[in-house]
Amino acid sequence: MKNYTLEVCVDSAESAEAAVRGGADRLELCGNLVIGGTTPEEALFEKIRGLADIKVNVLIRPRYGDFLYTDYEFDIISRSVMRFREMGADGVVVGCLLPDGSLDVERMKRLAELAGSMDVTLHRAFDMCREPYEALEQAKTLGIRTILTSGQQESCWEGRELIAGLVKEGGGQVDIMAGGGVEADTIGKLASATGAVSYHMSGKVVLDSRMVYRKQEVSMGLPGLDEYRVFRTSEEKVRAAKGVLNALSCDFTGVGGKFPEKIQSDS
Repeated sequence: MKNYTLEVCVDSAESAEAAVRGGADRLELCGNLVIGGTTPEEALFEKIRGLADIKVNVLIRPRYGDFLYTDYEFDIISRSVMRFREMGADGVVVGCLLPDGSLDVERMKRLAELAGSMDVTLHRAFDMCREPYEALEQAKTLGIRTILTSGQQESCWEGRELIAGLVKEGGGQVDIMAGGGVEADTIGKLASATGAVSYHMSGKVVLDSRMVYRKQEVSMGLPGLDEYRVFRTSEEKVRAAKGVLNALSCDFTGVGGKFPEKIQSDS
C-alpha cells in the first residue's frame, strides 16, 4: 500500500486553515502566490506555526523572476534559511541556477548545510534547468529529499513522461512531487501515468474583495492584476484531492490534520 502525500501551497492564514481542514498533509508557506510565490513574512509563519498541527515548509525566494541570484540575494536567501530553521520550520523550499541553466551545486550545498535537520525541497527552479536528469543526480548527492516539478511543462499532466522518468531514476532517494495543475480530477491519471506519490496544489479560488468603495482610476499592483480580487485556497478542492489520494491508497483516514476549535477566521 502506497502512502500518498498532499502538499498545499498557501500565502495566508485563511488559506492555511482551509488547507488543513480539507486534509492537507503538509503546507508550503509562501508570500505573493499571485506572482509565483516569494519568501513569506516571519509574522505569517509564526501565526500559522501556532495554529497548524501538520508540517510547514517555507519557500525561500527573495523576488519574482529567474533563479540566478546576485551575491546580495544569496546572502538574503541564506539568512532566511537560518532564520526559519530557528523559528521551527519543518523544511525549506529553495533553488538556485547558474547562467548556463545548470543547478548551482555549490550554493545548493551551502543551503542544505544551513538547513541542518530540516527537509530541503528543490522547487520549480528545477523546471527551468537545462538537464533534468543531471540535476536529479546532483540533488541525490546533496541530500535533497524532494523535487517539486511539472515535468518542465506548463502543467504536470503535460510533463507526465518526464515525471515518470524522474520517479524511476529517483529510486526512492528523492521524492518527485508533481505540481502545476494538480486537481482532484487529474491526480488519478497522474498517479497511473507517473507512479508519483506526492502532489502539490494551491486549490485556489478567486474571491471578490470586501471593499465597497473602489478607486478604479489607480492601480497598486502589476498591470492587468486586479487588486479587488483575492486568491484563497478552497477547503473543498483540497478535500476532493485528498479523497482521491485516500482512495488510491485504500486507506481512508479523513483529514490530515486539524485546527483547534479556538481558531476563528478573520474573513
